[in-house]
Amino acid sequence: MQRPPLRQAKTIDNVFNSAYWHLGQQDFTINEIRTKLERKTENPQWIETVLAKLIENGYLKNDYDFAVRYCELAFSNELGTGAIRRKLRLRGVPVTEIDTAIEQVMDEQKVDAFAMATSRLLSKFDNFYGTNREKVYAQMTTKGFSRVEIDHALAQHPERETLRSKLAVKADKVDLTTEIIKLFNKGKGETLILQELKQRLIDVSDFEDILYQLTLSEDVDFYQSCKKELAKKRYDLSDYKEKSKAYAYLSRKGFGSDEIKEAMDPGDE
Repeated sequence: MQRPPLRQAKTIDNVFNSAYWHLGQQDFTINEIRTKLERKTENPQWIETVLAKLIENGYLKNDYDFAVRYCELAFSNELGTGAIRRKLRLRGVPVTEIDTAIEQVMDEQKVDAFAMATSRLLSKFDNFYGTNREKVYAQMTTKGFSRVEIDHALAQHPERETLRSKLAVKADKVDLTTEIIKLFNKGKGETLILQELKQRLIDVSDFEDILYQLTLSEDVDFYQSCKKELAKKRYDLSDYKEKSKAYAYLSRKGFGSDEIKEAMDPGDE
C-alpha cells in the first residue's frame, strides 16, 4: 500500500517545521534532509535557505562534523573502516570528508584496526564449530574489516585450528563408497576419481581398500567402463593419429594404460 503524498509546504515556515520534526527523530546528513524537504516543497530556494539556517544554528551538522561523530560511535562499537565508508557514502557524505574524518578520529582515539578486529572476532566466536571460514570472513567483512585485519585476528584466536573451509566441512559428511560409485557411473577412471575426491578435500585414506571391495563385488569395473566411454566416440582406431587421440581422451578420463589398451584392442582378450 503506497503512502499518501506529503502535504506540500505553503510557506518557508512549513519547510522549517518539517526539518525540525525529522531532526527531532534522529541525526540526518545534509543530503538526507535535503531529500526529505524536496518531498515537502518544489521551491529549491526555500530548501537551501532552511539547510543553511539549520547548519548555522547547530541543528544540522555539516558533512564533516556528521562523519566525525559517526566515526566516533562506529569505532566504539568496533565497526571497521570499510563499513564506515560504505554506510556514510550511502548517506550522501562525500568521500573526501569521510576519509578525513576517519583519519582524524583514528588518530585522536588511537584506534588500532588490527586490535579492534581481534576483539570483535574473539567476542563473536569462542570457537568455530558450526561455521566455516567463508562465513567468518563474510561476517567480518560486513563489519568493515579488511582481509589483512581478519587474517591478523584469526592468527590471535586460540581456537583458530577449528576454523575450516566450507568445502572441508562438507567433505566430512561424505560417504567415500557412495562418491566413488557416483563418479564411476559418470564414466570416470580411477586416477580422475581420486583426483576429484582430493580436490573436494575428502579423506581418501581408505580409497584403495574400498575400491578393491567394490571391484570384487563388481560394483566397479574400469575395464568395462573404459570400453563404454570409447564406444561413445567415433575414433577410427585403424588410423594412428585417431588412435593416439583416443588414448589421450581415455587417459584424461582417468583410465590406466592396461584398461585403455584392452578397450582399443578387444581382440587381444
